[in-house]
Formats: sequence, C-alpha cells, structure tokens
Amino acid sequence: MHPLLGRLIVNFVLGLICFIAYSSQIFIIWPWYGSVVSVELLGLLVPFNVLVGMLLWNYFLCVVTDPGQVPSNWEPDVDSDGYEVKKLTGRPRHCRVCNKFKPPRAHHCRQCDRCVLRMDHHCPWINNCVGHFNHGHFIRFLFYVDLACSYHVAMITWRVYSTMGSRYWDEPSGMELVFIILNYVACVPVLLCVGIFSLYHFKGLLQNTTTIEGWEKDKAATMVQRGKIRDVKFPYHLGKRRNIDAVLGSNPLLWCWPTVPPGTGLKYQLSSDDEGSMAVWPPRDPRETSEFQLPASPWTYENGSLNPNLEPNNARLRSSVKPKRSSQNASGTSALPPYHPDYAEAEDGEVVYTSESSSQDSLGAGSFVRRGSEGYEVRPVGREDMLSRYLRELGEEPQRYHRYIPQPLSDSEDDDVPLSQAVKHS
Repeated sequence: MHPLLGRLIVNFVLGLICFIAYSSQIFIIWPWYGSVVSVELLGLLVPFNVLVGMLLWNYFLCVVTDPGQVPSNWEPDVDSDGYEVKKLTGRPRHCRVCNKFKPPRAHHCRQCDRCVLRMDHHCPWINNCVGHFNHGHFIRFLFYVDLACSYHVAMITWRVYSTMGSRYWDEPSGMELVFIILNYVACVPVLLCVGIFSLYHFKGLLQNTTTIEGWEKDKAATMVQRGKIRDVKFPYHLGKRRNIDAVLGSNPLLWCWPTVPPGTGLKYQLSSDDEGSMAVWPPRDPRETSEFQLPASPWTYENGSLNPNLEPNNARLRSSVKPKRSSQNASGTSALPPYHPDYAEAEDGEVVYTSESSSQDSLGAGSFVRRGSEGYEVRPVGREDMLSRYLRELGEEPQRYHRYIPQPLSDSEDDDVPLSQAVKHS
C-alpha cells in the first residue's frame, strides 16, 4: 500500500469517528435538552465522551506503536525449549527476505517489508501491522468501538423514542432530523462490521491465537479429520486467564487501560503439555516427505537428468516438423506427382519417403505410430504407397507408370473401347 493512501485511510477513520461522536452531541442531544447545561445532560454525555476519548487514545497507539521487529543480531537459542523450527528441515526458521532468523510466532509482512513479532495481520485501517507491542491496543480499540457505538445508537434511539411520547409531541427540527438519519447511517454499519470482527479477535484472545495461527489451526484440523495426522495441541494455549494476561497484562484492573505488553516478543511460554518438547507447529503435511533440494545444475529436465543441449524436451519434435517441406526434394524423392509427364524415378528405381518422426514404434512397413493424448496415432502413408496400392488393385506392376497418349478421333467401332483397355493395348 502506498504511504499516502495509508494516511488518507487513517484520516478518513478519524473523520468518521469524530463525525459520529460530536455531530450527535452538537446537533441532536444539545438541542433536545434546550441548549442548557444540566445534570441530566452531563450524566448522559460524560460517559459517552469518556468512551470516545479511550477509543481515540487506543487508535492513536495502534497507529504509532511499532508492532515489533527482529533485532539485527538475534539468534535463536537451540538448546532451550520454545523455539520454532522449519517443518521440513527441523532447523530454526529463517527469513530469506530480511536475511534474519525468525523468532517464534513471527512472520514477514509484505506491506511493511519486514518481519513482525507475533504478527496477527496487517490492518489498512491503522496503516500498520498488528503485532506483539500493539496487539493489546488493537483489542482495546475494538472493545471501545463496540461500547461507544452501542451507547451512541442507544442515545439517538432514546431521542427518537421521546418524540413519540403520549404526553406531548416533541417534534425535532429539520436540521436535527437530518443528523439523526446521518448518524444512524454512519453508526449502525460500523457497529455491525466491527462487532463481528471483534468477536473473532476476542475469541483469538481467549485462545492466545493470532489470525495467522487461526488459519494454521484450521488447516491442522482439516488434516486431522481426513486422517492424515494425529491430533496436535496448540502449543501456546495456556488457559483463558493466562491467555488474556499474555496480551493485556497480569492486572485485570488495567486490562481496559493502555499498558505495555509483557515480554519481549522473542520467546513465549508454552503450555504445560509441551514443556520440554516443542512440537513442530504448524504440523507437517505428510505429503511433504522430503526436503526440497535444488538440482546441481539449473539446466535440467523435469525428472532431474541433465540436458546437455540446453533444449526443452520437445525441441526434437519441433525440429522434425520444420524440414518436412524442404525435404521433399531430397535424394530419392521427386517434387512432381507420379502421374506427371516429367516425373522421373530414382536411379535405384525406388522412391524414398524421408520424414523425421517422434515415433518410437512401427506397425508394419512404412507405417509409423506415436503415442498421443488419445492413444496411438498412425502417420498417413505417402503418395507413392497409395499409388502402388492402387496399381496392385488394377493388376499392374508397381514402379512402372504409363503415360496416356490420346488417340486420334475415328469413326471405327473402337470408339466404344474403354479408356483403360486402350491404354493397356497401346
């Protein structure tokens, strides 16, 4: 994503939050209370502004807080427990783009062009990655969006409901009615979309699972259902309470307050079942039987054998097609058909059909076959073979051709003689 586009999205989100939060207070609630400060008005708006303030504070922290990156000289301690390995080699994970080792639960972000510690996902709405050091701020931001939007909808609905009272008709002004509609249109979709998104992340918080790890768990569950692997437990599931402590801190009173997340993001505690033996996560697909190795030479066939001519597999087939037309005048062949007056045979009396073919088998003399996509394909016989076969059917000897010499017209009885007999007796 272009940096300018990311900043525009952040400004759009800020504008939407401020519009929903302050237009409702200025153009709806304030006129409803007669534009006079009162205890009831403060009791209604102060909690709402506290929620909006916490929302904006956590959103600001999500945008400006570095999610965490791998130190330049960091190397995994292979003698201790808790380091992740590659599924195929069993060695510590290494990023080929950053040329650094990957700590546990770290992934490379293409948008940020770096490895992010405990990467959850790249969020375009904050123009930043959600990682180890800002994941807690992101969870609080979603939480306060849900609370503030719910409070806002309830507040506007209360205003609409008050106009339908049985005692008197409190008709809203035109300006107030327009902003009531605009606030509903702006707030309700945000509440629905962010609410569903929040439920997914709150579930991941209780399971100590990031979005990427959620996809890995779904893939592992699919392989278990298909009987490819045995059931593998997620190694970072510590229990619901400890899972929340790992993101929001160990003090429950400060879960809703912006705090620094615990740990360095380079190593994470494992569940009691995996202490002492770190299982490979995500589990390995049994179809991946061996480590992929590059061939010794880049110029190889698909089966790994060396191609000395550095040609594709079908180069011989393509080269056999081109000289077909140019090889018609080769030795033992003639460019003229056998029935042409100027046709001349070869010195040895045989007409040779020269044409390369990719076939390996033959079905009789002069018949070449090759295996195609639909079975064996027989090459059509040459013109000489067709003419020889035709002459044998007529009782003539092959390789001896007669030129037809037209006879002068006459009124004799021989006019009714067939042309074939006339040629035979001539």
